[in-house]
Amino acid sequence: MKFIVGTKTGMTQVFDAEGVCRAATVLKVTPATVSQVKTSEKDGYAAVQLAFGKQKEHRVNKANKGHRGDTAAAREFRPRAVYGESIDGVEAGAARDVATFEPGDEIIVAAISKGKGFQGVVKRYSFKGGRRSHGQKHSEREPGSIGATGVARVLKGTRMGGRMGSDRVTVKGLKVLQVNADENILVVSGAVPGRKGTLVEVYGAQVK
Repeated sequence: MKFIVGTKTGMTQVFDAEGVCRAATVLKVTPATVSQVKTSEKDGYAAVQLAFGKQKEHRVNKANKGHRGDTAAAREFRPRAVYGESIDGVEAGAARDVATFEPGDEIIVAAISKGKGFQGVVKRYSFKGGRRSHGQKHSEREPGSIGATGVARVLKGTRMGGRMGSDRVTVKGLKVLQVNADENILVVSGAVPGRKGTLVEVYGAQVK
């Protein structure tokens, strides 16, 4: 069961062994510690809690200080049956760093996407908009009719303008291109959700 937490620092280009230029995302991995191992018998479900980051001592309450020390935050990772994962062998206090992964490993990443605020239907759902003919002057980006004859109400699920982004997005099919253990850098193929500074969860995806 491979997992780690990192911070998105930006994108770059990486040339692979065949000389092909690939788009890549750079993740800064913070060394973490397994703060708790949950089991089905005791907690009702199996999971591994990972504590990471540093926080000033006076900002940590007594409950968290006794549980995970002076770390700033924690994330839980549950084993996935589809990948044949288990928490066997994982012990509290074990360290997790960028060396958890190797170049070529298949991974899955999850993060909060960029928030785009309130957007109309053209940007949010790729609506075509209104025609630029027959006297229309201000209808280029309007949604059009939202009602239905006889129902006299707006149906649930109708696509309309609203808040866009800031959703948890999971991306599969990515690979680790480079691992820099000295600087705790993980270079991942393709794009990763979120802005610079977004917390990214990285999972191994090797199906057993």
